[in-house]
Amino acid sequence: MDQTPLEFGAFLAPWHRVDTDANIAIHQDLETAVAMDRLGYSEFWIGEHHSGGVEIVADPLLFIAAAAERTQRIKLGSGVLSLPYHNPFLLADRIVLLDHLTRGRFLFGAGPGQLVDDSRSIGIDSLENRRKMEQSFDVIHRLLAGETVTEKTDWYDLDAAYLQVPPYSDIHTAVTATVSPTGPKLAGRYGAGLLSLAATSPEGSAALKAHWGIVEELAAENGKTVDRRNWRLTCPMHIAETEAKARENARHGLLYLMNYLAHVSPGLAQLDDVDVLIDGMNSTGFGVVGTPDMAVEQIKRMQEASGGFGKLLILHGEWADHPNSIRSLELIAEKVMPVFNGSLDRRQRGYDQTVNSDGAGAKATSAGQAEAQARFEAERAGR
Repeated sequence: MDQTPLEFGAFLAPWHRVDTDANIAIHQDLETAVAMDRLGYSEFWIGEHHSGGVEIVADPLLFIAAAAERTQRIKLGSGVLSLPYHNPFLLADRIVLLDHLTRGRFLFGAGPGQLVDDSRSIGIDSLENRRKMEQSFDVIHRLLAGETVTEKTDWYDLDAAYLQVPPYSDIHTAVTATVSPTGPKLAGRYGAGLLSLAATSPEGSAALKAHWGIVEELAAENGKTVDRRNWRLTCPMHIAETEAKARENARHGLLYLMNYLAHVSPGLAQLDDVDVLIDGMNSTGFGVVGTPDMAVEQIKRMQEASGGFGKLLILHGEWADHPNSIRSLELIAEKVMPVFNGSLDRRQRGYDQTVNSDGAGAKATSAGQAEAQARFEAERAGR
């Protein structure tokens, strides 16, 4: 299994209770990005949705522009842009602008769109979304590479389209995957990263190794290079100092939001008891509501199931209230990230050398102090 040090980030749809004021919720998500930047997380992803009342960011590009002004180093990803909802030329042009505004901190994540009412509202057939996503992703990829594109389809018409401003950086792209092979196929064909959004569901977990096999196979066929360091797996997490405290925190919104998601995502069942939900999450590996040690064990299971990946994205929602959500991110940064990023081993080596030295440091200090005292007394006596 690949032992590449893990990087950590978060993926926000975002999910908020309907009775949480929308303006407050949006600004809390911005504060979450700022906190993660301070805590050393590497990535923050924000989604696009237009219906349902729970996922309330309509434009990840606008959100990222605001977050970029409030942060310094964290990379900011569209998680994801729903490609069938947009003209690919205009979207590519806006991506380049955001690449310049962030000076290379923008990550382009693409997907087909998930909410049926989003598609209905703009008069498109959601069953066509994956096909349209593939078409759009190809056009955007070619435009970003500097090509001039003339292409007519049943939903866009480009005539000698090109980007008048080149990208600021080599924009990193990533595509979503759940259970179907659409995402892995595109990731391999274009050498893009993979966002496995159902990595801990039974079906999604079972498909992980096959999905990466598709990525590598298609990459080889198309002369592309792919790297497990650009494979991102997601997992719902809420962490506290004790499991009992984490469970109490999660009573705020976990059951409410998971029951909403049961209407959106296949394979989720509605439940009446939050403790039954948490028991199921913790016992099956679907997620973690508990302690840092429980999070460490969960991530190790995900490494085993996948064969190795590069980035762990916490599926972050309003499982708990905002202060306890930030505390969860703090605990993950303090107690979980060091286990996987390589920093803990070196510190442990230094600690072990010191405590197993039979007090060599204290003895050396004591001897040095005695020598200095003797030298001082000899100097005084010599006067």
